[in-house]
Amino acid sequence: MRRKLAAGNWKMNGTAASLAEVTALIAAHPAPRSEMLICPPATLIAAMAQAAAGSALQVGGQDCHANTSGAHTGDIAAVQLKDAGASHVILGHSERRADHNETDAEVRAKTLAAVAAGLTAVVCIGETEAERDAGATLKVIGDQLMGSLPDTAYGKEVVIAYEPVWAIGTGRTPTLEQIAEVHDFLRDELAIRFGTAAAEDFRLLYGGSVKPSNATEIFAIANVDGALVGGASLKAADFGAILSALDAS
Repeated sequence: MRRKLAAGNWKMNGTAASLAEVTALIAAHPAPRSEMLICPPATLIAAMAQAAAGSALQVGGQDCHANTSGAHTGDIAAVQLKDAGASHVILGHSERRADHNETDAEVRAKTLAAVAAGLTAVVCIGETEAERDAGATLKVIGDQLMGSLPDTAYGKEVVIAYEPVWAIGTGRTPTLEQIAEVHDFLRDELAIRFGTAAAEDFRLLYGGSVKPSNATEIFAIANVDGALVGGASLKAADFGAILSALDAS
């Protein structure tokens, strides 16, 4: 059985004062059925990992470099994230792909580095509104999936997060049927590449304006193994409600 995962992406939000939300989240959810993860800005990883020590909360980074060290000012290596207390790292988020022109090949190289460092890679894929309107969603998703995953990917080391770009932070979400279509497609594509048994190990998260009001119906969809949550993960009450909905699914 795949253990479900509620992952929060704080993006470029949060300061030391925000750790109070983490303390509240841990207190309210000491032993969730699902895995619980927050990926804060790099400045908070070590402090959050310390605050979460001994609890069910795991801490992750939001990106890593493909190299383990070197002249890469402003970048962070996967081994450095691990050293700071991270267990996961988000890779290939649409904001990274758009703002930093990250390619599938770069995401694949970062995934290899993350796994080599002992991190779980949360690899993001998703189509733009124009691509969906053009009927190209599955082609775009399939290409990103195949290009971003190394041939050695395993479900215990890599999580796939489907985030339609047009739904991130907009309050809009695809229909339940659209989410189901993509997640079923991803499972089938993984089976073609890695084999049916191996494909069953990969967890497929949905991301894109997930909030307490829509979490239950999204988590009822087959092949949705959790969520990658943006804005709603910044507050313990909101993220905790999503986590509870996942636990109940």
